[in-house]
Amino acid sequence: MGGLTPLTTIDFPGRLAAVVYCQGCPWRCSYCHNPELLDATAPAAMPWPQVRVFLESRRGLLDGVVFSGGEPTLQAALPAALAEVRAMGFATGLHTGGMYPERLAGLLPLLDWVGLDIKGPQHRYDAITGVPGSGGRAWESLGLLVASGVAHECRTTWHAGLFPTEELQVLGNTLANAGAVRWKVQPCNVGGDPTAARPQKSEQGSHVVS
Repeated sequence: MGGLTPLTTIDFPGRLAAVVYCQGCPWRCSYCHNPELLDATAPAAMPWPQVRVFLESRRGLLDGVVFSGGEPTLQAALPAALAEVRAMGFATGLHTGGMYPERLAGLLPLLDWVGLDIKGPQHRYDAITGVPGSGGRAWESLGLLVASGVAHECRTTWHAGLFPTEELQVLGNTLANAGAVRWKVQPCNVGGDPTAARPQKSEQGSHVVS
């Protein structure tokens, strides 16, 4: 576990939630807003039993728990953790980049909501993530998510230095055609260098795309 946010109103739409951050991510996006969570071998900020004790104390006060990162699906213990959280009576949410579609498929029955990061058009993925073939895996995850019927939102962090506005508009149409029901564009905070961009979290910028 890389950390814990005790209360959020923006990370799980329509619910008061806690966010549990999972350590480790195989992608290296230049605008990553949690770079301290990238290294899966870094010492844990807290053990899972401590998180569980905290959640037990919040029964009746919180509606849900979101697993974020890093990349939560990197953790082999995530299915068991989701099952424990559900047994406590919380709704479950997941933030993921979709890099492990086969793992996401197994998690979907344990989830009430998924926030799927769509980095850009598929042909832009290798440059954005630094990992060849990453786009195909993310879009495969999107197909699984849409087919599952689990509530979801796609989010794209964008700056003109990543790809042009025209491609962003096409991306929205592509997501709609793929069956995505909601899409949020997150602007980057930049200091003159697009490669150093950081996403700016906001409740604004959501669009219904179906």
